[in-house]
Amino acid sequence: MKTTHIIILVLIAACIVVLISYTGDLTTYETISSAKQKEGKFVNLIAKVDKLQPIEYDAVKNPNYLTFTAKDTLGSTIKVIYHNNKPTDMEKSERIVLKGRVKGDHFECKDILLKCPSKYKDDPNSTQKSLQVSSN
Repeated sequence: MKTTHIIILVLIAACIVVLISYTGDLTTYETISSAKQKEGKFVNLIAKVDKLQPIEYDAVKNPNYLTFTAKDTLGSTIKVIYHNNKPTDMEKSERIVLKGRVKGDHFECKDILLKCPSKYKDDPNSTQKSLQVSSN
C-alpha cells in the first residue's frame, strides 16, 4: 500500500470514531414514565407546570431552591427540584423542557427552558374587540 492510501484510511477511521462518539450525546425528549425507567441517566422532559399543586419558592429564604410538580401529556406527574432561580413567568408557559435526572421519587433538574405562550395566535375575540374600539 502506498503511504497516501494509509493516511486516507486513518482519516476515514478517525471520522468514523468522531461520528460514533457524537451519536452517544444525542438526546431525545422523554415522557415522565420513560424517564423513571432511565433513573440516573440525563434526559430531557417536555411537560407543563401542574397548577393544581403548590410551587415552593422563597426568594428571601433560599433563592436557589424551587420545587414544583410537572405533568406530561400522558397525565404522569413528578416532583421537580431545581437548584437555581425561578424562571420568570414559569406558570404562564404552555410547555417547559426540563433537563436533568430522575433520582428516586423526584426529578433533579439542571436547566429549565420555557416555551412561549401562544401570544402570537390569532384570537378572534380580541380582533373583534379591537375593531369595535377603533370604529368608535
